[in-house]
Amino acid sequence: MRTTLLVYLHGFRSSPNSTKAVMTGEAVRALSTPDNTYEWYCPQLLASPKESIDMVVKHINQSKAHRIVIIGSSLGGFYTNYLAEKYQCRGIALNPAVYAARELEPHVGLMTAYDSDEPFDFKAQYIDELRALQVDKITNPERYFLIAAKGDELLDWKEMSTFYPGAKQLILEGSDHGIADYAYHLPAVIEFIEH
Repeated sequence: MRTTLLVYLHGFRSSPNSTKAVMTGEAVRALSTPDNTYEWYCPQLLASPKESIDMVVKHINQSKAHRIVIIGSSLGGFYTNYLAEKYQCRGIALNPAVYAARELEPHVGLMTAYDSDEPFDFKAQYIDELRALQVDKITNPERYFLIAAKGDELLDWKEMSTFYPGAKQLILEGSDHGIADYAYHLPAVIEFIEH
């Protein structure tokens, strides 16, 4: 029996209940057969990037899976780069914040998550934690799949595309940061996972 650990990392201020996370989870669970099982791991990430990565790394290291695939959206895509390099595994980046420290620096302070009113403090030290996780250049581009939307209202799709030279890329005309039409592109994600 072969096991694949599939790690899904949500974006900044998001959660495992995000539409893309839920959709991907359902599709991945449906792939499991008695000979080829998929283990789904989609944790609630913490405000601290270092604590988030430590938590995910601990889970991966305890897993008995034969292979690992990481999927991440936005800030989760930034974490995907770090983990895919660390474990030399497949990484799927959905509108990734490839330079997260720069993108999130203006957001230091108190804020709430998208799907809850609970405040959390995004501290200045977290920007340094993000800098420490920055991947300057990906290795083995064939391990990566980028989905980037030209209509992303928060991040520059050209910068994303340039960050993954030689990788499989799906550049969407229009769409948005959340990839509202993700259901249409999910089959391509699943195909890359199974490859």
